Amino acid sequence: MTDDAISPSDCTRAAARRNQILDAAEACFREYGFHGASISKISKSCGMSAGHIYHYFENKEAIIAAIVAGDLDRLLNMAAQMRAADDILEAMLERVGQGVIDNLDPSVAGLELEIAAEASRNEDVANVVRRADKECATSLMHTLRLARQAAGKPVDDAEISAMAEVIVTMFEGLLLRSIRNPEVDRQAVVAVFQKVIRSLVTS
Repeated sequence: MTDDAISPSDCTRAAARRNQILDAAEACFREYGFHGASISKISKSCGMSAGHIYHYFENKEAIIAAIVAGDLDRLLNMAAQMRAADDILEAMLERVGQGVIDNLDPSVAGLELEIAAEASRNEDVANVVRRADKECATSLMHTLRLARQAAGKPVDDAEISAMAEVIVTMFEGLLLRSIRNPEVDRQAVVAVFQKVIRSLVTS
């Protein structure tokens, strides 16, 4: 069958099955860790045969790559929406709350930390994570540059890069805090994050 012969309904079913596999894999990675989450366990979780999973993903590294790509798409879309807003800084600050809540969610943290741990020992996964990080950072820098220009502040590439690194570090640090201090006052953290980001953009 050629690409031209693939019907929209076939594409929809394929996308649904891919998402079903990804959801099952995410749950298994959280529960068993990357190495403990065998294709067999993922297969059982999503109700598909292992062969069916291999039809969509070559291996578990490919599954991680798809998870990372999905997260990246979400972040890039969010950044594009902020840049399209009338007030970019206010749009950024409005989204801080959800970002804090998401990163303090133990289920989110468990998956992200498991991927980071695998990246520390698996060069293929590390390359996937680093490419996504670079693309995300580039987008964030673009957003910060526009926000500072709108605020009438000077724009220096090295400083913008450092600002982006600080913001990413803040949010990624929440992943660890969600494990070490699950009772953290989320609204207090949101308020401080907003102050920091406002200061970075306007100072």
